[in-house]
Amino acid sequence: MPAPALKLKANVRARVLAEHPWVFANEVEALLPPEHDGEVVECRDRTGRFLGVGIYNGKSQIVWRRLGRERTALDRDDLRGRLERAIARRAGDRFGDCRRLVWSESDELPGVVVDQFGDVLVAQIQTAAMEKRSALLGDLLAEILKPAEIIFRNDAPIRRLEGLPLETHTRSGGAWAPRWVRIDGIDTWLDLQGGQKTGFYLDQRPQHAAVARYCPGRRVLDAFCNQGPFALHAARSGAIQVLGLDSDEDAIASARRNAERNHANAEFAVANVFDWFNAPERKGEPAWDVIILDPPPFAKSKSALAGALRGYKEINLRAMQRLSPGGVLATYSCSHHMQDADLRGVLADAAADARRRVRVMEWCHQPPDHPVLIGMPESEYLRGYILRLE
Repeated sequence: MPAPALKLKANVRARVLAEHPWVFANEVEALLPPEHDGEVVECRDRTGRFLGVGIYNGKSQIVWRRLGRERTALDRDDLRGRLERAIARRAGDRFGDCRRLVWSESDELPGVVVDQFGDVLVAQIQTAAMEKRSALLGDLLAEILKPAEIIFRNDAPIRRLEGLPLETHTRSGGAWAPRWVRIDGIDTWLDLQGGQKTGFYLDQRPQHAAVARYCPGRRVLDAFCNQGPFALHAARSGAIQVLGLDSDEDAIASARRNAERNHANAEFAVANVFDWFNAPERKGEPAWDVIILDPPPFAKSKSALAGALRGYKEINLRAMQRLSPGGVLATYSCSHHMQDADLRGVLADAAADARRRVRVMEWCHQPPDHPVLIGMPESEYLRGYILRLE
């Protein structure tokens, strides 16, 4: 019996033909019956040429996600091989024991994200096919890495696009209490079962150290500070004053706890960063020597990009106006809809309005444990610049 297969429409320029791993519902001639949701199916072009196998979900706009060009059953042996290859890519002391182990399509496991925090793994399952195999994935991770616990953070809103419920649980069935985890020499209070995302933003780890090199003896403002890692690294490097701002009260509480635990000379305040910069009382304050802007994604969809560009320009303009001559601005975007040219254009416009001469000191990007798939722009999302202003 022939395997079930999707067939591309004749006149559609599907991105899958240019190595993108997704096929959308409006790109195929017909959807498959519901019993194929969450299963492995083939995809063929309009001439019937085999394009590969992937996971299917007729409830999603992304109906097919490529697993590979070879036929597979996505069984225990196949999944184990995919996990082992992903883990092997992170081998060595470069990443330590706090790292991203699996990054979805970039690691041939569409919809699976696994972060490691010492002896605990945090997994996110975001596709119907991997949800069907989540228990098996947990068993395989336990066999390969022997963690003390695996926490399934299946509470990301993106699951609704796959018709999946939101929930959180541990593999053991017990609760995982928040506790201290040492990350890059700093004790960090982590709530891996109830905190944001997987509990900590591992993608910015290299940037914490990169920015800290500019901070000794300087006044540092860490805007959108979350749990305070940029601020704490700045304080540890010898900054004379550090202030972290975030609108999330729980994040600020964690940042203060982290500062106290690490005896860091850093203060934190709950504030809307845009309002804080625009407050009249800011006009008489001394300029900052280093400002870090690491906001949440402003452009969560392509349609939101125009508004996001205005937001990025506004916040970077305000920061440039508050920097001392020779000051450093470390600025980032984690919106994959915002390309590097967009960010550079925003920064150039902000510099013109602020009447500041700006030089690029460092280009910033997501680290190697968050690999970019060359044919998939969505896998590249974190970019930034470290700038010096005259």
